[in-house]
Amino acid sequence: MQTQNLKHHVDAVVVGSGLGGMAAALSMYEMGITDILIVEKDPLYGGCSSIGAGGLWIPNNHYAKSSDSNDSFDEATEYLNATTPDDIVSSDMQRVYLENAPKMLRFLTERTCLEYESLEHYPDYFSAAPGAKTGHRSLEPLPLDITQLENRGKELRPTHHMLSLANKIYFTQKEAQVLVGQEQGWFKLAFKLVSDYLLDIRQRLRTSRSRRATCGAAGIARAAMSIQQREIPLWLATEMTDLIHSNGKVTGISVLKNGKALNIVARKGVILASGGFEHNQVMREKYLPQPTSTSWSSGHKGNTGLPIEKAIEIGADTRAMDGAWWCTTMRVPGEPSPRLSIMEKSYPGSCVVNKDGNRIANESMNYLMYVQACYDAKKKGTSIDELWLVFDARFRRSYICGPLLTSKLMPDALLPKKYFDKTYLVKANSLQELSTATGINPEGLRNTIEKMNQYAVTGDDLEFQRGSFAYDRYYGDPKVSPNNCLAPIKEAPFYAIRLYLGEFGTHGGLLTNANGQVQHRNGGSIAGLYANGNCSAPILPSYSGPGSTLGPALCFAYQAAKHIAQYDDSHIEV
Repeated sequence: MQTQNLKHHVDAVVVGSGLGGMAAALSMYEMGITDILIVEKDPLYGGCSSIGAGGLWIPNNHYAKSSDSNDSFDEATEYLNATTPDDIVSSDMQRVYLENAPKMLRFLTERTCLEYESLEHYPDYFSAAPGAKTGHRSLEPLPLDITQLENRGKELRPTHHMLSLANKIYFTQKEAQVLVGQEQGWFKLAFKLVSDYLLDIRQRLRTSRSRRATCGAAGIARAAMSIQQREIPLWLATEMTDLIHSNGKVTGISVLKNGKALNIVARKGVILASGGFEHNQVMREKYLPQPTSTSWSSGHKGNTGLPIEKAIEIGADTRAMDGAWWCTTMRVPGEPSPRLSIMEKSYPGSCVVNKDGNRIANESMNYLMYVQACYDAKKKGTSIDELWLVFDARFRRSYICGPLLTSKLMPDALLPKKYFDKTYLVKANSLQELSTATGINPEGLRNTIEKMNQYAVTGDDLEFQRGSFAYDRYYGDPKVSPNNCLAPIKEAPFYAIRLYLGEFGTHGGLLTNANGQVQHRNGGSIAGLYANGNCSAPILPSYSGPGSTLGPALCFAYQAAKHIAQYDDSHIEV
């Protein structure tokens, strides 16, 4: 038999082992379609879902209701209508999401190992918009002991190193806020996490990795345990190379499995859950605003967009290919990938400036909109090619900034020398000296710092209203007043950290309908082809709140499963 004729037959094949892919497989299984295969091109499973925080943004869900949350379908609709551009996603698709995401969550959490906690105090990202809520719309997965996954535990992609202590001990979103913000009880929490790790002798004899999976890895671990219990095959090191199609219908995929060619015939459907294209420089330059670079991305390095390209080749329509889940990043020397810079920009006593020494936008606003504001400013002639987070000795003494613990815990003399590189960190005894070292215009920087110091006294940011919104204040310092996002920048030495216009994944992709079916650019659906997650067009492109990527990924995985299995979920109450 010729290698190219080798075939494997299943009812459905899922491309990608992130949460959207696993949710599609689990939903189909529970709906009666049990001959399923998941393929993953990397030797580790979990993809971008495992790297990230793992949250789901789902208004009006059953966890929130059990917490007596005051929310409604109408309020969530009002919020999305007020915050979503009309030209990216239809209100009908968002209605499908708001109606079906709570059903999906109940369906999967009642039937599988997926389990979440509602975040009571994490606000929507546009807190001033009508219908916004200050909590209980976002959920994070409960931690899981990965030894329950047996050998599969070793193949689980860990959460991003920035969500860990020493890249070994992982913490939850709630714990991260306490630790990084040094809130009450932070030292006791850190001591417990480290003690639990060191005293776990059995696990230490096996590996340096903690047995406790948190954030995105916890969500993936829980889904993987459910996959394992149902004996759904998960093939690692199996890369999709093409879509098999005839007469307008997708009937399977071609793959390389451990370097060998194989055709997988899917009788009922192919579901693409393969992530975006953030690590494909050619696609970035073709679609994304400039400047752009794969080296700025904290997304999964396996996301190179091939399934998107193959679907486009057979006529698939796309939307929002110029967008991403934007976030400024910092490139720390010696670390495997960039860190997201979220909290640092909100702490009082800092600001972000360009080479002219000018601020671009409200540094405390939601991270996606901050980078979008930078690109919008470029269209008006503002320089954004080089950005610096500027702060002083008080800030350095008070707050954790990326890998830099406070100077009380990590004095400058103990910092690795490689950190003091113009691609990362600059230190100076005066603002003039800082300007010279970074290339920032000295007059512009001096004027900006003078304004920031005035704003710190009055509590009123006259340029960008920093600290005026609930989301701004979430990462502020409650000990600082009158505005917990503003403090003077005047105590030498001064510091600057280079920031980049990065992201944790692109969000443009294949246009789908309410059933998760990929749409043809000439109209109608491409039979047999479904997509969810970052390889599909975004449902919540403005990033409505924490979990705006995974919430829709799971929902439309569930919608696709219902369509493939012809499953009626009208009996599910939320």
